[in-house]
Amino acid sequence: MKTAIIFAAALVIGASAQPNAKAQDPATPQSSGMILEQVLVKVNGEIFTKTELESKQIAELRAQNRQINNPADLKNDESLKAMLIQITPDVLANAIDELLLIQRGKELGLQPTAAQLVDAADRIKKQNNITSDAQFRAALVQEGMSYEEFEKNLEVQYIVARVQQQEIMPRVQLTEEESKEYYRTHTKEFEKPATITIRDIFITLPTTTQNGQQVVNVAADDETAKKAADVRARAVKGEDFSKLVAEFSDSPSKANGGLIGPVNVSELAPQVRELIDKMKPGDVSDVIRTPNGYQLIKLETRLEAAPEAFENVRDQIADKVGSSRLEGEQKKYIEKLRGQAIIEWKNDELKKMYEQKMAAKSPGLE
Repeated sequence: MKTAIIFAAALVIGASAQPNAKAQDPATPQSSGMILEQVLVKVNGEIFTKTELESKQIAELRAQNRQINNPADLKNDESLKAMLIQITPDVLANAIDELLLIQRGKELGLQPTAAQLVDAADRIKKQNNITSDAQFRAALVQEGMSYEEFEKNLEVQYIVARVQQQEIMPRVQLTEEESKEYYRTHTKEFEKPATITIRDIFITLPTTTQNGQQVVNVAADDETAKKAADVRARAVKGEDFSKLVAEFSDSPSKANGGLIGPVNVSELAPQVRELIDKMKPGDVSDVIRTPNGYQLIKLETRLEAAPEAFENVRDQIADKVGSSRLEGEQKKYIEKLRGQAIIEWKNDELKKMYEQKMAAKSPGLE
């Protein structure tokens, strides 16, 4: 797996590119037996290495459901090579932004305690129905991650979340008046659709088989139509419709007293909506002929379209507007950190990728 990860980075960085002396911090004699770590960029004096880039590249490929099992997967899969080059500018940009947020979090003293990391890990185990540390570590190995890497990622997520909570979220909160103003100007967004509730009785039309086809006997049709008309007459006179359902209906709704709904009026078939529009609650429709029998409909309730009360949608407004504001505030916040940062590139190819990515982002930050 390690070989595969190194090869992934080489596709982007360029296997033939020879870094200069400054690109290798610290310089280590070959005779020392130590692995030489290649520094790609320094952000406010803190290094981001080739190994870290490789790890993030592989994580992104896996997030896109690309399986990387051995070096041959990367070496022989042209689509994977192309994808690797495609994702690297975003990987670089996100890595530097993350590093800036972590640095800011540490300045503010927002690092998690050991106990908080343990609690967070325990929650993750519980969510995944994992009951032991050994089982959890084995699951991490299957994901290509050591426990140390997992804990580091957990710490990063914690710090970034705390920075967002402390530095960005206060700028996102809506005042009561802002929420009410949004409600006044976007009332349609919170409108409940018109709905109806009905009860129905369906009487199946008897058929016979002739020459392998189902046919209707005229006399049986007349008899069924008369039966439906008699049921309607009883309903109109005031008999309990649900009792008539129990006695006569062949509809699946029979088990619920014939009750159907609430149903969104806009979702009704045009002919049914035309029929319902002429009725008021308590009315029973004329007998309706269908391909398979006769139907009666009683309109139980009708609720016209109306906006939800502000109190019922206050949280929805906060989430909707807050999410939109959050994105903008996050962009402004990270742009400010970038503007104040000292970013020293040790690899010209990656520097070019990053700068092109930043140039492409700029219009959205105006």
